[in-house]
Amino acid sequence: MIDRTIEVERMEHVISVFGSFDQNLRLIESELNVKILDRDNLIHITGEEEGVMLAEKAIGGLLDLAAKGEAIDAQNVRYILKLVRSGQESEIAKLAGDVICITAKGKPIKPKTLGQREYCDAIANNTVTLGIGPAGTGKTYLAVAAAVAAFRAEKVNRIILTRPAVEAGERLGFLPGDLQSKVDPYLRPLYDALFDMLGADTYQKYLERGNIEVAPLAYMRGRTLDDSFIILDEAQNTSREQMKMFLTRIGFGSHVVITGDITQIDLPSDKVSGLKVAMQVLDGIDDIAICTLTGADVVRHRLVQKIIEAYEDYDRRHPAGDGQESRGRTNSRPAARDGRKKPSTARGAANPRPRRSGGR
Repeated sequence: MIDRTIEVERMEHVISVFGSFDQNLRLIESELNVKILDRDNLIHITGEEEGVMLAEKAIGGLLDLAAKGEAIDAQNVRYILKLVRSGQESEIAKLAGDVICITAKGKPIKPKTLGQREYCDAIANNTVTLGIGPAGTGKTYLAVAAAVAAFRAEKVNRIILTRPAVEAGERLGFLPGDLQSKVDPYLRPLYDALFDMLGADTYQKYLERGNIEVAPLAYMRGRTLDDSFIILDEAQNTSREQMKMFLTRIGFGSHVVITGDITQIDLPSDKVSGLKVAMQVLDGIDDIAICTLTGADVVRHRLVQKIIEAYEDYDRRHPAGDGQESRGRTNSRPAARDGRKKPSTARGAANPRPRRSGGR
């Protein structure tokens, strides 16, 4: 057992790091099996050497973020614990980034992980950015935030959000209503993000003026999109031809963000994902960035991260898929119930099926 002490200049930073009712403190203690006490301007850490060293690095990084005005929550604490465990404590300072956008309710939107930081930097510095990663990594939300920020700064005149209208393993049939009503369910996630950023009234105003357009991917054919911020969501469900069509819509002064999760492709089995092809075709081209986010960048409920990790582990252990390949590999037919072998219908067998003369 060893004991380490951290001296703190301002107690309000300690309050921010420890959280409401010391919930962040309890999380650090349970994760690293240490005991933490604060007295006056001192934080005492007691436990096994490895746990104490990691706790010291984690608390030091959290205090630095608090000193820079960053809000600390349980998600921040878990992510920073991962960084110190992997020896990346020097990267913690990068999490104190600039605000991308302010929502209609005054909430600042900023990257919360290193992967999100790289993704946002890529959007800012490239004409085309591909963001690939699992659910909950903020691919679409951060892209919409960047689009709204560019629109407010008058860098673009329009925001265009699009996605392929592909059913996620279901058959929805003929939906009631006009054409807009039929495609709205597919575009709902994009509407939700815009409502958060702009508010419903402001969104409706820009929509009526034509400054914002939310439409299925099929509507993009034949257009040239100048001075626009264009986001293609759920791009894993595009075909190779659709992706090429979309990429060739880019006009002067436009920015494009393409997001998708290649582990959740809803296309028929005989269709190749346009996003997978684009990742190979566009790799290495100047002014095009390909960013890959991982389960470590998930900022939803902590169970989402565990679910993603569990599926990744399952896929590693079962590379053939769900086991269908191992079942029924032989094409032999089961014997009849009474055990008698069915008569052969091969050519030359007794009583062969008569051939039909002539052709259709």
